[in-house]
Amino acid sequence: MPRKSQKAAQSHELDVSEFFAAIDLIEKEKGIPKGYMLEKITLALVSAYKKDHPDAGENVILDADPEKGTVRMYLRKDVVETVDDPSTEISLEDARAKLPQAMLGDVISIEIKTRDFGRIAAQTARQVIVQGMREAERGMIFDEFSSKEHEILSGLVTRIDPRNGGVSLRLTSGSEWTEAYLAPGEQVKGEVYLEGMRVKVYVVEVRRSTRGPQVLISRTHPGLVRRLFEMEIPEIYDGTVEIKSISREAGSRTKLAVWSADPNVDPIGACVGPKGARVNNVVEELKGEKMDIIKWSEDPGEYVAAALAPAEVISVTTLDDGKSCRVIVPDDQLSLAIGKEGQNARLAAKLTGFKIDIKPASAPDDEPEEEAGAEEDLIAEAE
Repeated sequence: MPRKSQKAAQSHELDVSEFFAAIDLIEKEKGIPKGYMLEKITLALVSAYKKDHPDAGENVILDADPEKGTVRMYLRKDVVETVDDPSTEISLEDARAKLPQAMLGDVISIEIKTRDFGRIAAQTARQVIVQGMREAERGMIFDEFSSKEHEILSGLVTRIDPRNGGVSLRLTSGSEWTEAYLAPGEQVKGEVYLEGMRVKVYVVEVRRSTRGPQVLISRTHPGLVRRLFEMEIPEIYDGTVEIKSISREAGSRTKLAVWSADPNVDPIGACVGPKGARVNNVVEELKGEKMDIIKWSEDPGEYVAAALAPAEVISVTTLDDGKSCRVIVPDDQLSLAIGKEGQNARLAAKLTGFKIDIKPASAPDDEPEEEAGAEEDLIAEAE
């Protein structure tokens, strides 16, 4: 038997220096705190011993010494006159054989010999190191990506599901990475993805799951447009210009309502940029999606009229319910106000939160030509 093992057996200590060395290496390479791993191993060793000795109850304690690279396990027993439960009690005579000053009523700690738990400890420590690494890594990944909720991340396409077109992406943030799934319903209609290409996605939510963090991503979420504008336009990033509301039909058209508290700043001009350079960068990222940028107003009439751009509006009347309005437009602007398949009116309703009843100037009292519903579940509000 090697000299090191003989020494460990004689002193009733379990030599787990190799495990402590592994923990040090894990902390150095993975960034997982040594204290976290040591706590996991300690709890697991105690639990493993209790499985083989269920009568021990809560009297098992473990003392780990990273400096010496050793672990000692003890069983706490009450010193009694008559022993009824040998697993938790010890007679005064036996107690004094181990600790001469022991008295009735004392609680003494009796070391459990290595041969009684050495095999269990070795196996358990290995298992816990592996499991602890997984848990800690998942925790670090969750913390990293949960801090990126409602942000844009760039992902590398690793696989495309031939059955439904779902896209698997490898997302990276800081030193961490994880796999995410861009579901067909979160993809922009008409966009084509190829393995190896990079795609910008919006992180909707990060959840914990049994397989590790689950990052929910989207290309259709209005938040993607918001973040793209923040990245392109310094005035939005620093708060000089504020995006009040967004309504979007991904891949086709988006409306933004912007505002600035600074009277010297034109919020629409800031978003468009010189010769449209700023907004064009966003449009290019969204593969040609049209952008209508309008000025937000506290006045419902002005706000709704602006939201129906590019159509001209003669008048806007807010109805008694406070959630609906009647809009009169020139006859030649009616189809433009409504938009193809009602899209312009629908997006305006989502943007403003109003149900919009559009009528031509030639027949302002006729039945509504178009009604764009903006019930509560359809209102697109700024997040």
